[in-house]
Amino acid sequence: MQVKGRVLSVASECVPLIKTGGLADVVGALPAALRPFGWEMRVLLPAYRRLRGHLAAMREVWREPALWGGEGVVYAGTVEGVEVLLLDAPHLYDRDGGPYNASAGDWPDNAQRFAALSWVAARMAREGFDGWKPDVLHAHDWQAGFAPAYLAYGGTGGVGSVITVHNIAFQGWAEATLIDTLRLPRAAFHPGHLEYYGGLSSLKAGLVTADRITTVSPSYAAELTRAEYGMGLQGVIAARGAVVSGILNGVDTALWSPELEPVPFGPKAMKGKTANRAALCAEFGMAEPEGPLAIVVSRLTDQKGIDLLPAVIPDFVAAGGALIVLGSGDPALESAMRGLESRFPGRVAVRIGYDEGLSHRLFAGADAVLVPSRFEPCGLTQMYGLRYGTIPVVAAVGGLADTVIHASPAALAAGVATGVQFHPTDALAFAHALRQLCALYRDRKVWARLQRNAMSHPVGWETSAAAYAALYEGLGK
Repeated sequence: MQVKGRVLSVASECVPLIKTGGLADVVGALPAALRPFGWEMRVLLPAYRRLRGHLAAMREVWREPALWGGEGVVYAGTVEGVEVLLLDAPHLYDRDGGPYNASAGDWPDNAQRFAALSWVAARMAREGFDGWKPDVLHAHDWQAGFAPAYLAYGGTGGVGSVITVHNIAFQGWAEATLIDTLRLPRAAFHPGHLEYYGGLSSLKAGLVTADRITTVSPSYAAELTRAEYGMGLQGVIAARGAVVSGILNGVDTALWSPELEPVPFGPKAMKGKTANRAALCAEFGMAEPEGPLAIVVSRLTDQKGIDLLPAVIPDFVAAGGALIVLGSGDPALESAMRGLESRFPGRVAVRIGYDEGLSHRLFAGADAVLVPSRFEPCGLTQMYGLRYGTIPVVAAVGGLADTVIHASPAALAAGVATGVQFHPTDALAFAHALRQLCALYRDRKVWARLQRNAMSHPVGWETSAAAYAALYEGLGK
């Protein structure tokens, strides 16, 4: 296929190399999704300690002599089909702990660590490397937020820029005294550009300098102009509204496929899901419930609405339902989940941590997935639910509202409903949604139609990749 353009994607994580959240799934999926539309994408990442083993099989394509305390070298290679660029700067990235923090908290030099990633991204985009020059620099979240700024302030070299906000709650704040250290122009330190509540924000820097801004769902793009969701940056988003758009994420339908589970099933052959349900209950030592078997696969945080579960699950269990929770997070919420398990043995089961194989078994066997988030830029969990006929019960926010069709009387009559939404995100509305779920489950004909609709709903990358390709068109020309 003829190449229409090239994109340098810069991010802090990417499947299959490193993942702490949904950002990695998106960054890893985009290159393959864009290929049919004629766009080549390479992904620049830090060479964290756990990634340095890949360097021996890669070739050097860039050298940066002065990178906040040491030299940086970029190596290029292909990992499971993704064209990857790893920035090896041991003084910044060769450390124990996670990408963003050690056991005691955030790395104190995170501003410099990710400024280095952004600096190298902007220079490589502007000058080209290894016989390859991008048309577009695509930055993801605060970790790459300085990349569009460095490109804009240092000369674009004909390269366009895009920044995607995956979660505006994380903004890359730094002290104003670091402005020279971070190689940013003092003249730009004012509210219209870099200044942010007396300091600096790498995310704001990207938002005010990028040619285009995207968020990971249309509803989230609209929500970010409101104070309750914009988290201090709502004015910036509103001021740049003409270049803001929301593009939904997708899921890897080759990886998340009910046809590939131990007992395969599909929208026209659901017996396999019944078998998976029985196996899942047996795995957790639960009797199969008369009502819906629900799951929660999530970080256990207030943002995800997990604190609402103790208030609503007792009535759900009384109505015949059962619940399995997989996740980790806030110790108080982990304890609350264990408390539910102790209170309702055989009806509530909890597994603290994360297990990819178990996650697949949960979606394959459960009847419903609960996603009561207070805000959710896009969300992938509800899409996995749709893919598996595991009916999503979701708060009507962000990407949850954009991907789940509420089982209202009109939607049920039209035969298009795919799940249950509730608003506001509180225990009263959540409890009502669970009562509706139980009522839908009792009507086997309606439930079967709901499952078929869910499994037929497109959740792959085709539509979203086309939207990104259209966004790139004309940038940097």
